Amino acid sequence: MRILFDQGTPAPLRHSLPTHEVKTAFEIGWAELENGNLLAEAVGHFDLLITTDRNLNHQQNLAKFNLAILVLPTTSWPELREHTGEISEAVDTIQPSDYLELKW
Repeated sequence: MRILFDQGTPAPLRHSLPTHEVKTAFEIGWAELENGNLLAEAVGHFDLLITTDRNLNHQQNLAKFNLAILVLPTTSWPELREHTGEISEAVDTIQPSDYLELKW
């Protein structure tokens, strides 16, 4: 699966997803894109956006983007590191155009 991390998603998380191709918005020069533009650019290039923006579904009409979205509850890498199994499982089971918010 081709995965895009937005600006708030800690890059070390990529090491917990070794069977997937992971890029960050910063790496590909999309760091300055606002959410709607980031989503539009991601469609066709990525299968999944991993974000920490819990308001994304209220700010954007996600139905118009053919992109799965996984929302993490924090930007804290130490906290996320404790839940990499749950995150990996969510990534492995998410379907195209799904929207999933993880909570713990």
